[in-house]
Amino acid sequence: MLTINDKFPDFELTALSDISFEKLNIENAFIKINQNTYKDKWKVIFFYPKDFTFVCPTELVGFANLKSEFEKRNTQILGGSVDSEFVHWAWRVYHKPLNNLNFPLLSDIKRELSNSLGILNSDGVTNRALFVVDPDNIIRSVIVTDPSVGRNPQEVLRILDALQTGELCPCSWVKGNDVIDINNIQI
Repeated sequence: MLTINDKFPDFELTALSDISFEKLNIENAFIKINQNTYKDKWKVIFFYPKDFTFVCPTELVGFANLKSEFEKRNTQILGGSVDSEFVHWAWRVYHKPLNNLNFPLLSDIKRELSNSLGILNSDGVTNRALFVVDPDNIIRSVIVTDPSVGRNPQEVLRILDALQTGELCPCSWVKGNDVIDINNIQI
């Protein structure tokens, strides 16, 4: 599996657009996204096992609820799975909590990106894996959990804040707290 300081792989995938639900239809629902689509931005790219499941929509809604916080940090959210873009579309249309999803969902139906990242499990679906990627497409954080455990978008924001300081951040550090000043450490 790729990890911190590895380059995020080149890719080009079809995604379900983040277009507003009122304007969403099958003709305008899909866009192409590659590693340069959000050039000069940080990216939070998270994969979940499958559409039409139980834990996955809670994560999508959790990230969608914090989109403005990610935007304040010059960060694009991208979700994805090995489901097709049409399954993503149906899930968004027919699962009411996802109607207002406000970030794209990548379709890695050929499993090329998932395979490059090393996140496919033995049944051919992705592990619950999240990558924080800097504007140079370098992986700066990786979180992988058991499929039964959803991730915490607030914790991802905290990690992003810490990474963006460029400083040493202690355990449980949050934005506004002091960072570690190695020239002023008391032993």
